Amino acid sequence: MADASNSDNGGEKQTLKIRRLEITDKRKGYMELLGQLTVTGSVTDDEFDQRFEEISSRGDDHLICVIEDESSGRIAATGSVMIEKKFLRSCGKVGHIEDVVVDTEFRGKHLGKQVVEFLSDHCRDMGCYKVILDCSVEKKVFYEKCGLVNKGIQMSKYF
Repeated sequence: MADASNSDNGGEKQTLKIRRLEITDKRKGYMELLGQLTVTGSVTDDEFDQRFEEISSRGDDHLICVIEDESSGRIAATGSVMIEKKFLRSCGKVGHIEDVVVDTEFRGKHLGKQVVEFLSDHCRDMGCYKVILDCSVEKKVFYEKCGLVNKGIQMSKYF
């Protein structure tokens, strides 16, 4: 666990820590935070716990990080990375960053950049030769500030 940022919030000190997702984070607003990114649907505590265990069983190949505001016990930011094992580049590995979101109350504090750096560092430590992510045109400048470059376009087919 590392300090993400410390700031004064109207006389109240915020202590922000970046760490791996924990099973108790659902009650700290994790699902509501994801809802600021996209549709989450209804997820019961049992469904959350089962999915958490499934993701955790993948070890370091699927990492979800959060930044917790320890003063309030709320999750302020999150992101995830999945590591794809390939045959290309001498059986290399690629990190796929997904679901980066910062709570509206905590935006402007560089937490998104810290999430991307945390996940990128994890990929480097795992021996990945690159990290990729998909984003909207509106987020392009933000990710360029995080050190990523535009390498093409994304294509999707939804089911």
